[in-house]
Amino acid sequence: MKKNKIHVMVEGGIMVALAFVLSLVTIYKLPWGGSVTLLSMLPIIVFSIRNGAANGLACSFVYSLTQLVYGLAVDGLLGWGLTPGMLAACIFLDYIAAFTVLGLAGAFRKHDIGGWISGSVMAIAIRYGMHVISGSVVFASAGKLWEGLEISNTWLYSMAYNACYMLPEMILTTLGAVVLFKSGAIKMILKGGEVKNTV
Repeated sequence: MKKNKIHVMVEGGIMVALAFVLSLVTIYKLPWGGSVTLLSMLPIIVFSIRNGAANGLACSFVYSLTQLVYGLAVDGLLGWGLTPGMLAACIFLDYIAAFTVLGLAGAFRKHDIGGWISGSVMAIAIRYGMHVISGSVVFASAGKLWEGLEISNTWLYSMAYNACYMLPEMILTTLGAVVLFKSGAIKMILKGGEVKNTV
């Protein structure tokens, strides 16, 4: 059965809300910044695989706006001491682009589980890349990451810093996706079918 636009929009809204709530559930927070959440990217990824990359990008763009509002209101983004140019670059790279690219997870959705997992990993890897660029270009951070580990190159520092939370996020999200995708009912839903009630 072909879904209408309203159905897709409602489904997208539910997934954005679920992703946002899960982003508030922190598994652990790193002392120097960044945190691992409870599968917060998975709802957006599932939506993209179910509805295609174009719809996924629209949904993930809305999700990026919720993250931006949270960053402004709660994380104190405006109080970080960034120049207007740095602030604009940070907003684009760390919020708008970083979260919108999650919608690309559905790019290989026609290739069954292998394509779903590949698309998920690709989308998260691109998000990681956005944070790395921001860390090096906008923040130009370098220095001590762990006790005894000093990194003077801004690109290497940003790669290591962001990997500390993005790599666990990627692993957890991919494992969560595999568990979901192994379910016969979920596979049927992701392929656009309906689960029949056998009762």
